[in-house]
Amino acid sequence: MSMQTGRRVGVAFVGMGGAVATTAIAGIEMIKSGSNRLDGLPLANVPVAGMADYKDLVFGGWDLNSDDLASAAAGHGVLTKQDIENGAQVLKGITPWPAVGSAKFCKNIDGGNRIVAKDHRETVSIIANDLRRFRQESNLDEVVVVNLASTERWPDLSEPVLNSSAAFEKGLDASDESISPAMLYAYAAIKSGVPYANFTPSVAADVPALLELARELNVPVAGKDGKTGQTMMKTVLAPALKARALHVDGWFSTNILGNRDGLALNDPSSLQSKLNTKGTVLDSILGYPVEDHLVHIHYYRPRGDDKEAWDNIDVTGFLGQRMQIKVNFLCKDSILAAPLVIEIARVLDLAKKRGDGGVQEQLSTFFKAPMVKNGHGPEHAFGKQEQMLLDWLGVH
Repeated sequence: MSMQTGRRVGVAFVGMGGAVATTAIAGIEMIKSGSNRLDGLPLANVPVAGMADYKDLVFGGWDLNSDDLASAAAGHGVLTKQDIENGAQVLKGITPWPAVGSAKFCKNIDGGNRIVAKDHRETVSIIANDLRRFRQESNLDEVVVVNLASTERWPDLSEPVLNSSAAFEKGLDASDESISPAMLYAYAAIKSGVPYANFTPSVAADVPALLELARELNVPVAGKDGKTGQTMMKTVLAPALKARALHVDGWFSTNILGNRDGLALNDPSSLQSKLNTKGTVLDSILGYPVEDHLVHIHYYRPRGDDKEAWDNIDVTGFLGQRMQIKVNFLCKDSILAAPLVIEIARVLDLAKKRGDGGVQEQLSTFFKAPMVKNGHGPEHAFGKQEQMLLDWLGVH
């Protein structure tokens, strides 16, 4: 466990009623009520001075669905009834705050628990107000925002409004259509001095306008798209294949999943956002383009949150001999994602405490498309990413 700090840190989830958020909250509540199961939490046994303890995390957040978290969790089918009774009863008393919805950015996901505002400017002030109220009512030392909302379609990144903070401010006043819900949350957090992480493939704090704002205000930001299953395996295997000089001729990846993430990705424009973040890791690790790198994601309802990721890798070795590697990862999507989200929140809180603002590149290990500070290409190789995080934490 981390060294006790007694600092109360609030984690505000965008998409609080989703499978990942409800799993994360239930897990921490079970730890608070005496469970010592810290499996899957990457930093559980890394003692870092000043890092918030798991027991000092407090949760709030927004969702388009107003169901209390116990009903939401029961619907996702990740937690057993026993889990929900067993220390996670607190979920019954938590309901999400009204959220920003946009059918334009996310076609298949909507709900009645919506922020009612006349324009973007009023929307961000409501979000900022939620954060202020959360801090006061829960008596928090710090708040962190983590985006777990459904994947949005890819915006037009050439729009001037996304490319400077001055233009973005004007865009808020004009309710510019290029500004997505994810960006509204990111802006409200950064302006409130609240660290922000994007665990989704949606474009948010990574637009130049918001990167500029985070740098100016020295607010830690990180993202994007949580690296949990198939891509994690890729970033572990690819460096090993490179080290053994096994040439990757092709890498065929397919996924079937039936949770709300899968439903959102059933919309072709949301799916493209996801493929944009999954597709780039191999070439950068191997140092050459893998021309036949195919990634498919299929919504397949019977699986629910139990995702199946299947990879076939064709490699050429010594004397031009061809070989194959098959990987079949039967993942529980939210069980892999929830602990990462918790660790990201703890590290962002520590960054804020250390006065370290802007892009937090040391969190690259948790993301498929890591944001970087100075415009260089991201590091994707898993071992190197892990070392970056440990070095930043000061663990040797």
